[in-house]
Amino acid sequence: MNAYAPILVLGALAAAFAIFSVVMATLIGPKRYNRAKLEAYECGIEPTPQPAGGGRFPIKYYLTAMLFIIFDIEIVFLYPWAVTFDALGIFGLVEMLLFVLTVFVAYAYVWRRGGLDWD
Repeated sequence: MNAYAPILVLGALAAAFAIFSVVMATLIGPKRYNRAKLEAYECGIEPTPQPAGGGRFPIKYYLTAMLFIIFDIEIVFLYPWAVTFDALGIFGLVEMLLFVLTVFVAYAYVWRRGGLDWD
């Protein structure tokens, strides 16, 4: 348990700071609401009216999100592999090449299907 104490203390400090910041901003922050502040922000473009239940999003938003998750997972596996590369030897190299090839196949599939083309 002693090895995890600094991590737990750091996590508690980060959570306390986040909660403190949100509460203090709510309590002492300015409360000048107007129509412009209450509207959705769309990068300087006038917001388009949305239906009452919300609007439909193009599937490309979800494809982009899935690509982001795929490459995040790849990075999560690449860091420990890079740290222990010497200990793994040729087996680790072959396994990582197969993993990267699998991710590349997913990337090529999305690219070929037009998931990276924005209209």
